[in-house]
Amino acid sequence: MEVEQKEKDRIDWRRGKVHELSSQGYSQREIAQILQISNGTVNRDLSILRQQAKTNIKKYIDEILPEEYEKCLVGLNAITREAWNTTQQTEDKREKIQALSLAKECYSMKLELLTNATVVDDAIRFVSSNKSKDNLISSDNNNGVDKEESNEPDYDKEEDQLEEEQEEEAGEVTINQIF
Repeated sequence: MEVEQKEKDRIDWRRGKVHELSSQGYSQREIAQILQISNGTVNRDLSILRQQAKTNIKKYIDEILPEEYEKCLVGLNAITREAWNTTQQTEDKREKIQALSLAKECYSMKLELLTNATVVDDAIRFVSSNKSKDNLISSDNNNGVDKEESNEPDYDKEEDQLEEEQEEEAGEVTINQIF
């Protein structure tokens, strides 16, 4: 069990480096040369990273964005209320003007949030409909047995070992034993 965890940690580290190098503009071939791994490994790691990013953005749109949106509206309402209270309680003209300016800014921000609500709503609907499609596809692929959803990609140790064997057969030798 501990050996499997160490192997998973190595792969996670490698994928982190692949992600870092890719974000710095290196090509797949350059990443493979730098990390001394095959182009296929880099390609597979990037594919897994893209899938993770897709899952993360779906989760953000589906779970986090609606809550943050609601917090913004509640906060703007509280600020607007306080700005109006300030205008009614003060005699200082400058303070009144500043409070009114703040209220105006809150109204403007709230209007922007509300008019953009259709965009947020469309994004949530899109994610929800795609989630339903993904579940149907997953069910079909598993002959009616749903897979547990996970944010982690499945680690296939046999796939990595098979790839290493194929690289050795093809004459590619991994110099760095971490990978």
